[in-house]
Amino acid sequence: MAGTVDGSNLKKDRMTKKYKLYLGGKWVDRKEKLKVESPYDGKVVGEVALASKADFTKAIELADNAFAQTRELPSYVREAACKSIAEGIKKNFDEFSKTMALEVGKAIRDCEVEVNRAIQVFTIAGEEAKRIGGEIMDLDWIPGSEKRMGLIRRFPIGVISGIAPFNFPLNLVAHKVAPAMASGNCIVLKPAPKTPLVSMMLAELIDKTDYPKGAISVLLGSNEDAEPLIKDERVKLITFTGSDKVGWWIKANSGKKKVVLELGGNAGVIVADDAELDYATDRIVKGAFSQAGQSCISVQRIFVQQSIYEKFLKMFVEKTKKLKVGDPLDRNTDIGTMVSKQAVQNTTAMVNQAKKQGAKVLTGGTADGGFYKPTIITNVKSSMDVCSKEAFAPIATVEKYNKFEDAVQKINDSDFGLQAGVFTNRLKDTFYAFNHIEAGGIVINDVPTFRADQQPYGGLKNSGLGREGIRYTIEDMTEIKVLSMNLK
Repeated sequence: MAGTVDGSNLKKDRMTKKYKLYLGGKWVDRKEKLKVESPYDGKVVGEVALASKADFTKAIELADNAFAQTRELPSYVREAACKSIAEGIKKNFDEFSKTMALEVGKAIRDCEVEVNRAIQVFTIAGEEAKRIGGEIMDLDWIPGSEKRMGLIRRFPIGVISGIAPFNFPLNLVAHKVAPAMASGNCIVLKPAPKTPLVSMMLAELIDKTDYPKGAISVLLGSNEDAEPLIKDERVKLITFTGSDKVGWWIKANSGKKKVVLELGGNAGVIVADDAELDYATDRIVKGAFSQAGQSCISVQRIFVQQSIYEKFLKMFVEKTKKLKVGDPLDRNTDIGTMVSKQAVQNTTAMVNQAKKQGAKVLTGGTADGGFYKPTIITNVKSSMDVCSKEAFAPIATVEKYNKFEDAVQKINDSDFGLQAGVFTNRLKDTFYAFNHIEAGGIVINDVPTFRADQQPYGGLKNSGLGREGIRYTIEDMTEIKVLSMNLK
């Protein structure tokens, strides 16, 4: 761990951060501002200047011009810039963690985990900056091609649009900015309007590096004003994390640009009859309810082998009831608030609808201001919204199954396919799950909420297009070129 926030000081000196635009390496003020309010108590915790459509266009122009410099940067310069940012986040660990807790409303301990992950992402990106490389290929495979060989290398593509979500406002931003810098590209980042503060803090660290000015902008603005990020022909790639509805709209309206989409999910977990139940229930409680379930790989659907169903359910409910819901800055808090009142209302409506359709709520199912209590639901059908749609809330449904193959089929009965978890020690079932579950990642003996930042990460079906994970993102942010040589 890079650090731990001192709980004795968390509630003192509530900060109000004020930021201008970070436009191509300069801090530029605008009259129109957005006030950032804490979803916990409604207090203003920050203020950020809002960019106009002209500002987004200008940022793209500056990035396009700066690409002449960034594409020529040696790997050690790109490495140094990434590692400088990692060190900067580490030095400001407490401030990043507290700011995130205030603007997102999630528990401070979860914020600390995210800050540490962002440090790792920039550290890995610094290493990957030296590993982009290429390969040598023999081209003499047919008669008449003697003495021919190819040199294959990857080259940066230019201007990238990065559009980030609210739920991981630092780490998911890092997954866009860090590989762009590592590969010698330029990026215009649009953070989520509900959680822009840590992105602006990151911009302060970027500004202190030797990465060419103009190459990176961090602009907060409306979707309408940010339209150049989608439509401007100088943008070569769009990397978007958010809802499936918006993501597929972006793809349909992006023209010839490359598009990487990390979208939603309703992640499923299988608990086989040979699973270690105490461990499995511990992890599933964490995977279902951390961040108030506001994660695209939060555990939403649980399928338990019928012989252990009642035992699992009893343990799962008992542990869920022990979770503390409260002030995000309290170190004893397990679950903070949802991001908005609207999110709470949507969750309430979804659960009430399920109850009307015959579902049974075993615990939770009620709201208290910005909080929604961790909720376990049984007697569900796959057609119910709590099963078929992405809840993005502290909701978990539990069903029983007979054969392992039936559970895999239930996992696949979804429009999404981001990640899935399987608790089993049987090698046969492990590989059956790997071969047959329709998801981008299968996690054995853990929840689908687990993600290593260096792994390829992305989904099938409505869950997205392309892969994140620093090395894999760099592949999307570069183009392959071949130098074909006749050495006769």
